[in-house]
Amino acid sequence: MVPTRNEMHNVAPLLRRLDAALAGVAGEVIFVDDSDDETAQEIDRVRAAVTVPVRVHHRPAGRRAGGLGGAVAEGFALCAAPFAVIIDGDLQHPPETIPRLLAAAVRDGADVVVGSRYVTGGSASGLSGTARHLVSSGSNLLCRLAFPRRLRGVSDVMSGFFLVRVAAVDTADLRPDGYKILLELLATAGPLRVREVGYTFGPRHAGASNASVAEGFRFARRLFALRVPRAARFALVGASGTLPNLLGTAALHHLGLHYLAAAIIATQVAIAWNFVGCELLVWDRREGSRRRRYPAFALLNNLDLVIRLPLLALLVGRWGLGVGVATLLSLAAAVLARYLVVDRLVYRPRPTSRPAGRRATRHPAGRSLAPTREPALVTATAAGEEVTDATG
Repeated sequence: MVPTRNEMHNVAPLLRRLDAALAGVAGEVIFVDDSDDETAQEIDRVRAAVTVPVRVHHRPAGRRAGGLGGAVAEGFALCAAPFAVIIDGDLQHPPETIPRLLAAAVRDGADVVVGSRYVTGGSASGLSGTARHLVSSGSNLLCRLAFPRRLRGVSDVMSGFFLVRVAAVDTADLRPDGYKILLELLATAGPLRVREVGYTFGPRHAGASNASVAEGFRFARRLFALRVPRAARFALVGASGTLPNLLGTAALHHLGLHYLAAAIIATQVAIAWNFVGCELLVWDRREGSRRRRYPAFALLNNLDLVIRLPLLALLVGRWGLGVGVATLLSLAAAVLARYLVVDRLVYRPRPTSRPAGRRATRHPAGRSLAPTREPALVTATAAGEEVTDATG
């Protein structure tokens, strides 16, 4: 399993070092390739010169759901070994550390062994510049604050270098977005036995980093989605939509429009606002066209006017409440019903073409069962990490 993106100049040195590091280990290297350059062709050229078996699974443009983390999740479905090691394709993670990760997993019966830059024997010296050091350490702290129980004892949540006992996680349920799949695994899986092994994070060998502002936004959005339940996210987006609704209604009424007409027009602005919020923060990464979803979303949200307008007229006309207060009360009455309807009709889960993952097999006490196939090591060279909504 090897998620890579435009790493053609790193393939040859990476495979040479992997070949040497895995000497005597029964395993293979699986590349899950999202590249637009000739990375896949370079892998085909170089693999004839190494002894370790090498496979390539190329994901064409338009079928790269979840970014690099999605490539890792897809790669799990290709694993035929009990362990998978995720390692960057740019040689910032030393392949020579892989035997130590495997040894720790076997010795301690660990489900996840994290290559850490922040324990004894570890170093983050390969991070370029003070800004990247601050972003890395700050993101680590933010993750641990968001999941103090699940991430207790994990010093490097942002690591892209780790080993997973494949039978210990429900890989079929992984829905990562971006490159931080380790956070996703630790935040959403059941109880896992985690160990850490120190390593030195090196400089990129060649090419440009896949890190970007867009990836940072995806990480922040995914952390928010993992920590906050979907219903609460929907309520927060809906609550934020009250602002344009209230201000629009008040402004239009102040300009002389009847308060019911003002409420109808302001509601259209709020619906557009809420749709963007739902797409980004509540039901993100849904397949299908947003243009096709919006009419259904707008129709269902306009239907609550059938309830809200009579209630608004009652509150203002009969009970004498102000337009602003009455609008707020009528909006609050519609939130729960709207969430249930939108969740079931607009954002119904659709079948995915992603290869079927593997379900975790556990003892009643929660410990993972060892797989019945022959021991082997699958190394996944990926610059990726991150999955679905969690509650722990």
